[in-house]
Amino acid sequence: MNKARFSMLVLEPGEIYFEDFSCIMNTQNSKTVGEIRTGHLKLCSKSLVFEPIEWTYPLTKLHFKDCTDISIAEKKKESETKNVIKVTIKQYSEMLEENIIAPYRFKYEKQDFYFFFDFASAEECLSQMQQLQRASTLHAPEHNSMVATILHSRYMRMLFDPVMMDDFTEEIICEMQAEKISPLVRHQGKLALTPTTLYFQPFSNIESSPIFKLKLDEMRKMYKRRFLLRQVGLEIYGEEERSMSHIYLTFPSEKHRDRIYETLEQSPNVKLERQHVEEMTLQWQNGIVSNYDYLMYLNCLADRSKNDLTQYPVFPWVVADYTSEKLDLNNADTFRDLSKPMGALNPERLEKLKDRYNEMNEPKFLYGSHYSAPGLVLFYLVRKYPRYMLCLQNGKFDHPDRMFNSVKDVYNNCLRNMSDFKELVPEFYDTSDKGDFLINKYEIDFGERYDGSVVQDVTLPPWATSPQHFVSTLREALESDYVSTHLHLWIDLIFGYKQRGENAVKANNVFHHVCYEGSIDLECVYDMNDRHALEVQIMEFGQVPKQLFTKPHVRKVTKTMQIPLSRIDEQKPQRIECIDTIKLHKEAVTCVVRVGNRIISVGKDGALKVYDMLQGKQMRSVVLCSTPLSSCVMVDDNTVAAGSWDNEIYLYNVEYGRVVESFRAHDDSVSCLLWITKEHLLISGGWDGVVRVWGNVGKTGQALRGLKAEFDHDGKITTLTYRCRGPELDMLAGSSDGEVFIWELSSRQLSSKVRVHAAPLRALSFVLSKDRIVTSTDDGHLYVTDLGVCHSVYHKQLCEAATALYWNAAGGSALWLGDSAGRLLHWNMLTVTQLYQLQAHSGSITWIYMDVDSNTLVTASEDKTVKVWQLLKSS
Repeated sequence: MNKARFSMLVLEPGEIYFEDFSCIMNTQNSKTVGEIRTGHLKLCSKSLVFEPIEWTYPLTKLHFKDCTDISIAEKKKESETKNVIKVTIKQYSEMLEENIIAPYRFKYEKQDFYFFFDFASAEECLSQMQQLQRASTLHAPEHNSMVATILHSRYMRMLFDPVMMDDFTEEIICEMQAEKISPLVRHQGKLALTPTTLYFQPFSNIESSPIFKLKLDEMRKMYKRRFLLRQVGLEIYGEEERSMSHIYLTFPSEKHRDRIYETLEQSPNVKLERQHVEEMTLQWQNGIVSNYDYLMYLNCLADRSKNDLTQYPVFPWVVADYTSEKLDLNNADTFRDLSKPMGALNPERLEKLKDRYNEMNEPKFLYGSHYSAPGLVLFYLVRKYPRYMLCLQNGKFDHPDRMFNSVKDVYNNCLRNMSDFKELVPEFYDTSDKGDFLINKYEIDFGERYDGSVVQDVTLPPWATSPQHFVSTLREALESDYVSTHLHLWIDLIFGYKQRGENAVKANNVFHHVCYEGSIDLECVYDMNDRHALEVQIMEFGQVPKQLFTKPHVRKVTKTMQIPLSRIDEQKPQRIECIDTIKLHKEAVTCVVRVGNRIISVGKDGALKVYDMLQGKQMRSVVLCSTPLSSCVMVDDNTVAAGSWDNEIYLYNVEYGRVVESFRAHDDSVSCLLWITKEHLLISGGWDGVVRVWGNVGKTGQALRGLKAEFDHDGKITTLTYRCRGPELDMLAGSSDGEVFIWELSSRQLSSKVRVHAAPLRALSFVLSKDRIVTSTDDGHLYVTDLGVCHSVYHKQLCEAATALYWNAAGGSALWLGDSAGRLLHWNMLTVTQLYQLQAHSGSITWIYMDVDSNTLVTASEDKTVKVWQLLKSS
C-alpha cells in the first residue's frame, strides 16, 4: 500500500503547492487529548491539506475561502510554547481514507483545527496562510494574479541546486523558470541546461524524483507545443527504455521556449530523429505505417499530447454496429461515415442544428460542445484514472446514469443528443493495455443507476467477448480496407482543409470560434477577467487541433498496391556492379536502350550507335543529322525511333543499317519520345509545346498520315510517360512550366493538370502505383505527387539535381535516380529512404534504362560514356 497519498491531484486544477510542514493535527488545543494525528501540513494556493502518517485516517482539506479565522492559538499554560496555529472553518472535506479512492466526504459543519508545528515557526507560517486567505476572497482573475506574484517572489529567491547534477562542476549554459506538465498538474521549478544534460528541478518535494535528468545524446524527438492557447510548450522524448525518457515543459513566454528549443537543436550532442510529415504520409499511404500509428503521429504534430487533457489525442468512431453478435468487417454498413463529423451523421439532428446556426449572429457555430475536451476524455477513462476525474470535478464522480456505462448507449447518444458530438480516445484502439480502461479495476463505488444496477465494468457490444477482444476488434476495424480507404476524409475534418473556413461550413464542421488556433491571442488579452474566462472556457470546451493540411489529404493505397508488404526486405540496398563501359560518342550521350545484347544510344553528336555486348564491339554507327539527338525508343525488335533537335523523327533499322524513314514531327526540337507497345503508338514531345501521337510508325511513308492526336501546352515539353486504367490510356506530359498534364487518349480530353514545380521538369516517372508520380527539376527538387488529389505528398531538396529517374512498372519499390554530379542513387519508395549511392559517371547522368530480362541497368552520361550495371542480390 502506497502511504504517500498526497499528490497534486487532490488540489484543484492549476492550484499551486508551496511547501510542507511536519506537525500534529487535532480538533482540540492539546497534544495529548482528542483525535491526535501526526503528519504533514501542505500549504497550497487555495487550501491547506493535512496528510496523516497513518493511512487509515483520511486526508483533510481546508479551503481558504471557507476559513473564518486563522491565528496563533492561545496558550493554556504559561509554560507552553506558542507554536500552534488555529484554523476555524465553516466546512471541509476528507479523502482517501484507508487509501481507498472514493468521492470526497464533505463536512458541512463549523470546526476548529489546531496544528502543532514540529520545526517550523508558527508565526512565519501564519503570515503566509493569512496572505493566501486574503487572496481567496478575491475574484478568480485577481486571485490568480496575487498568487502569481507570490509565486514569482519565491522563484526569485530559489536557485537551481547543482548538488543533484551528475557532475556539479558542469557548466550551466542556460537556466530559467519552467513548469513540468502532466494531466491537470503543473509542477513549478527550474530548468538547467549543460553541454551534456537537461535538468529540471521542481520546487516542491512532491515529485517521485528530486530532479529530472535527460542526457542530450539520448534525446530523440522534440516538439513545440501550444498550451492553453499560448505557444509556450516544449515536449521532449528520449530513448524509450530509459526510466526518465519524456518531459513536457512550459515556459513564461514563447521567447523563453524558443531560446531553449534553439539551444538544444544546435547542440552537437543532440541527434534528433527527423520524421517529416510528408515522409510519414507517404509511408502511411504505402502501408508501411499503420492507421493507428499515423493518427498518433498526426495528433502529436497537431499539439495533442496525453499530458494535456485540453489537447488529448483524438481518434474517430469507426464502427457503427454495436448490436450484432458478430462484427462483419467486409460490410460497409458496419462502419461510420468518415466523411462527416459526428454531429452531421444524424440528418434530423443536423437540420435542427443548422436552423439554430442560421439564426445566430457572427461568429456562428454549429456545435455548442466539442469532440474532445478534458471532461470528455475522463468520461471514457474514469475507471483507469479516477483521481483525474475527482480532481477535475471537485471530488465527485458523475451521476451514475451519466457515466460511461455502455458502448452502444454512448454511440447512440453521440448520434442523437443535441449537445453530444464526442469522438474517441486512442485507448479504444491501443491493444497494449488490453482495454483496461473498461474495467473497474480499483473496485470503486461509483453508485447505482436508476434501475438499481451498480456501476461496474463498461457493458460491451455482443460481438466483444472481453475488454481485450473489444479493443483488438476495434483495432482490426481501424486497420481494415474500408477505414483505410476512407480515413483521409476524417483527417480532412480534424487536421485538414475542412477544419476551418468555408470548407468547414460546407462540411458542417463549425465549432465555437474560441477553440480554433489563432482566433485568440492570450498575450494580447490584458483584462484579467476576460483572460480568466477564456482559459476556463478552453479547459471546459476543448481545442481544435493545429491545422496540418490545407489541401485534400491523400487516400491510402490498399488493394491496388502492387507491392505486397512482404517485400519490405527491399529496404536492403541492391548491390550493383559495372560490367561494361562503352565509349563511342564524341559528345554527351542523351538516351540509351538495351535490346537483348545490343546497346543502342544517341547523343549530342547527332550519332546513333549500336554496341554488341557479347562481341564487345560497335556494330552500327550512323550520323542521322547535324544537330543533337535528344531521345530514342525501340518501335519493334529492329527499328529504333530517334528524336532530333532539327524537329525530325528518324526511323533507323538496326539489322540492315539504314534509315527507313524520317519526317518533320514538330515546329521546334523533338525533346522526348515514348513508345506504347500494346497500342503500337509513338508519342513525341517538342519544344513547340505540342505532344503528338503517331499510329502508323513502321509502315514506310505512312507516319505523317498516322497522326492520331495532338495536344497543345503553354511550355516546352520536357518528359513523357503513360498509364493504363483498365481499357483507358492516359498520357502524361511534363513541361518547362513545372506542370504535369494528364490527357485521356481515347477522348483526347485533358483529365487534369497539376503544377508540381516552379522550375522546368527534368524527369517524370510513376512510382509504386498508377496514381503516384515522382518528378524532378534542374534546381534539385524532388516531388512525389498523388494524382488522386492532384497535389504533392512528399518533397525533398536533393544535394544535386536528379537528371534521370527510373522505376520498374512491373512492380518493386526501388526507384533509381541519376544526378547532375554523376551519382547513381537507389531509393526505397515504400519507406521513402535513400539506401545506396554510387559515383557512376564523371558527368551528369542523362538517362537510366532497365532491362528486366538481364536484370541490368544501363546509364548514359554527359561524360560521353554508357555503362551497364548488373544488379546483384543483397548479401
